[in-house]
Amino acid sequence: MSNIIRVSTSQLPTAFGDYLIHVYQDLKTSVEHVALVMGDVSAKENVLTRVHSECLTGDIFSSKRCDCGEQLILAQQKITAEGTGVIIYLRDHEGRGIGLTNKIRAYALQDGGLDTVEANIALGLPIDKRKFEAAAEILLDLKIASIKLMSNNPDKKNALKDAGILVKSLVPLKISPNEMNHKYLKTKQLKLGHLI
Repeated sequence: MSNIIRVSTSQLPTAFGDYLIHVYQDLKTSVEHVALVMGDVSAKENVLTRVHSECLTGDIFSSKRCDCGEQLILAQQKITAEGTGVIIYLRDHEGRGIGLTNKIRAYALQDGGLDTVEANIALGLPIDKRKFEAAAEILLDLKIASIKLMSNNPDKKNALKDAGILVKSLVPLKISPNEMNHKYLKTKQLKLGHLI
């Protein structure tokens, strides 16, 4: 039985095209997640899909410390070019799952010289606490046959596969580093295996 239920749906015109927006609620945690769907994806193969972890600083405030907001925009551009696709926006994933308060604490430690992995460890927190079962359940609810996953994170691909999603390929979202996120991106590549 699914722990995720669809609770509302509407049209959502955006700067990148017209989507259907579905809100899903996690019955265990009451967290609400979002699926943006462009075009008809039911029973379709190789649907271009982004599973995006909530990042207030990057997605909303255009932080230069990460590449999250830029990846989200690039994913929308790729879906627009293809004319069909899905963005699943997972809430409660802030700071790779450690929460906003701890993420900002980790930022302060990074200001002192630690990298993103070392900062989490110094705070006694997991390096990556995220789970992707909710995303898998949303994809199953949308009845997508298989996906092309837009991500730099092979662990995300493996987590979705383990949850029963047929991931046909990984489509990296290459973002040019800036002076503020160069070390962060390099750390994700070297310590977390991301395709940067």
